[in-house]
Amino acid sequence: MSLPEHDNPLKGMAIMAGCMIVLPVMDAIAKYMATFEAMSPAQVTFYRFFFQFVCLLPLTLVLGRQMLHARRPWMNLLRGAIHAAASLMFFAAVKYMPLADVFAIYFVEPFMLTMMSALFLGDKVGWRRWLAIVVGFGGAMIVIQPSYAIFGWTALLPVVCAFLYTLYLFLNRAIGNADSPLLMQVMAGLGGTVFMGGALAAGHGFALPDFVPSLPASTTGLMLLVILGSISGYMHLLVVRAFRMAPLSLLAPFQYFEIISATVLGYALFGDFPTASKWLGIAIIVASGLFIIWRERVRAGRQPT
Repeated sequence: MSLPEHDNPLKGMAIMAGCMIVLPVMDAIAKYMATFEAMSPAQVTFYRFFFQFVCLLPLTLVLGRQMLHARRPWMNLLRGAIHAAASLMFFAAVKYMPLADVFAIYFVEPFMLTMMSALFLGDKVGWRRWLAIVVGFGGAMIVIQPSYAIFGWTALLPVVCAFLYTLYLFLNRAIGNADSPLLMQVMAGLGGTVFMGGALAAGHGFALPDFVPSLPASTTGLMLLVILGSISGYMHLLVVRAFRMAPLSLLAPFQYFEIISATVLGYALFGDFPTASKWLGIAIIVASGLFIIWRERVRAGRQPT
């Protein structure tokens, strides 16, 4: 007899691993659009959320119009706006920096999430996890230092992205199960589109060159933007599905698969490969993050069920 959907860890791990390998394709497309299609990060971010909304809306309508009745619409729109701001920071970073470097710096996000949970939600964080947070930030500094010398303040954009994404995760926790994952993704696509549309309009009003609304110059570029939005919507739906099949502590380490995929794509498409010092920083970040996940599993195992 097959396992129930909420108790299928092997399938959940397989889905999570596949999603983490595919998701960096989004960022490779963003870098490609900036490099070869002369599109700004703001433009790419707008179309990323616009096509996410367009690609997911028909599925919502097929499943029934009742799917469009959100219980917390404003919270969902706000998560879309915050996610769009985070994506803008990330796409701006990958325009100038190697993919693997950006992902390595971005992975300070688990440390930020642990810190904010302790400071604002009262979660207990022992000295071992605080030490892992400090060590993890040290690893990030090893990656940031040479990048900062080359790219300046751009090297700190993944840190801003990680902070905004942490806020996004907090909103996910606040919304809980009030709305279905599909509706949350559709609403996030709408919120991100509206937010970036406003940002483009404001930037255009101030004559900022990176905020000029335009379509890609080639049909290939337009197709890539559609693929970007589709990957965003459907891969995140699969991630939600994976979390319903297996516990967070089991799936969280698979997030680091993104660094592997980003490194391969960065080298294959753009000739970028991390230096030895950056590999050291990546190893420290990953090891610290895995330690925090392991300590969380140990702590959860001590609590009565």
